Amino acid sequence: MKIGVYAGSFDPITKGHQDIIERALKIVDKLIVVVMNNPTKNYWFNLDERKNLISKIFEGSDSIKVDEHAGLLVDFMAKNSCNILIKGLRDVKDFSEEMTYSFANKKLSNGEVDTIFIPTSEKYTYVSSTFVKELAFYNQSLTGYVDDKVIVDILNRAKEYRG
Repeated sequence: MKIGVYAGSFDPITKGHQDIIERALKIVDKLIVVVMNNPTKNYWFNLDERKNLISKIFEGSDSIKVDEHAGLLVDFMAKNSCNILIKGLRDVKDFSEEMTYSFANKKLSNGEVDTIFIPTSEKYTYVSSTFVKELAFYNQSLTGYVDDKVIVDILNRAKEYRG
């Protein structure tokens, strides 16, 4: 069984992330979506809330597991016997950054981890979690940018931020 890992902060998960997850399942038999904290980011949703948003979207899927990890991703992958890392790419900037990480992950894993890059579908190239939060903050429609199952959660959080 081919098990892949798709990691990110997912604050919140977008249709772009969802698209990468669905397309990754054409490559791997099982995908572990790993929610991580980046110490340089400020989050709207805590770790458990982000995991719950993802779980809500993929509820009932036997092919997707949602997990969390603090630390090096290669350590999580070794612990879970995974050697396929899935990365979505929106543009050249993403490619440049992720390519560097792929070399580092390969070295840190003693050659065990291979990174598979999946280009973002054209309609999601400009969609990011930051973009979604900005739309939500200004009470704009999130339809087409996030799954319908999580729109209310995101708009409610935006309302809290607006005060």
